[in-house]
Amino acid sequence: MSSQPIDPPTSTRHIVLARRPHGRPVPEDFRLETVALPELRDGQILVANSVMSVDPYMRGRMNDVKSYIDPFRLDEPLDGGAVGEVIASRSGDVPVGVTVLHGLGWREHAVLDGRRAQVVDVSQVSESAYLGVMGMPGLTAYAGLMAAGEFSPGDAVFVSGAAGAVGSLVVQIAKASGASRVIGSAGSAEKVARVLELGADAAFDYHDGVGDQLEAAAPDGIDLYFDNVGGEHLEAAIEAMNDDGHIALCGAISAYNASEPPPGPRNLFRAIGKRLTMRGFIVGKYAGLNAEFREKMTGWLRDGEVRFDETFRDGLENAPQAFIDLLDGANTGKMVVRL
Repeated sequence: MSSQPIDPPTSTRHIVLARRPHGRPVPEDFRLETVALPELRDGQILVANSVMSVDPYMRGRMNDVKSYIDPFRLDEPLDGGAVGEVIASRSGDVPVGVTVLHGLGWREHAVLDGRRAQVVDVSQVSESAYLGVMGMPGLTAYAGLMAAGEFSPGDAVFVSGAAGAVGSLVVQIAKASGASRVIGSAGSAEKVARVLELGADAAFDYHDGVGDQLEAAAPDGIDLYFDNVGGEHLEAAIEAMNDDGHIALCGAISAYNASEPPPGPRNLFRAIGKRLTMRGFIVGKYAGLNAEFREKMTGWLRDGEVRFDETFRDGLENAPQAFIDLLDGANTGKMVVRL
């Protein structure tokens, strides 16, 4: 029995930013809409999204402030990483039937220029892996550790948010690359146990305090701090750093929902005498490392040196709550919404 071509849909659903959150986002800050899909123009493709990403950096884009990336616009669809199947194409390079990674998440279908989509191989890894371990979080972990953090074999490494999408990979990449000791912080006993399972030499629940626990876990100090959290973690890390240490500033999730600017580390002056290097970084700066990262990560996954966790929510209508849950620490590993 031969199959007949299926006509592409004429409408789809997406999530728009209904209002800018004040402090912690709430469901009323988002709105689900049904809209017509436009006709494809030359060079464009239509993608049926299978999975989409929610990420901490998106919280900053919900504020109307100047940053390294434009803020989301009110009453317009949000965007972010997504993977799906091409179901219609007017691009000579991206045919119907292939799976692509692209940047138009928060919607069930995406219309975009074929040049803005990356064809991915899902025969060996899942679609969702390209939103996590093989995608932006994976490259963030690798580039942040190796390039921004200037990792050297033998370094003692501290990772905050060590059970998250990026932090959990930093822990494992550091171990696979010859770290002398890896310490992680996380937000629950279950997450601490998972960080230890992933190879950390020590881990602790930050709710029980950071400074004393970090000192106990790293009696000889730390050489590199990968910061996903900021706040108390950054202050404690500065205190624990060895001379000529490096701090890679990846995120500050402890402050993302703050309605007022949080105070900086009270001991920043300690960076002078310790000759510390603190470098903030955005993963886009290190796009040139992507091929190197993909090659190494493929080997680490094949050899079992890197494992990855995913937390799933189902349905586009549940994407806002998935994002809120992410900011509340409800995820272990990468938070993914299945569509």
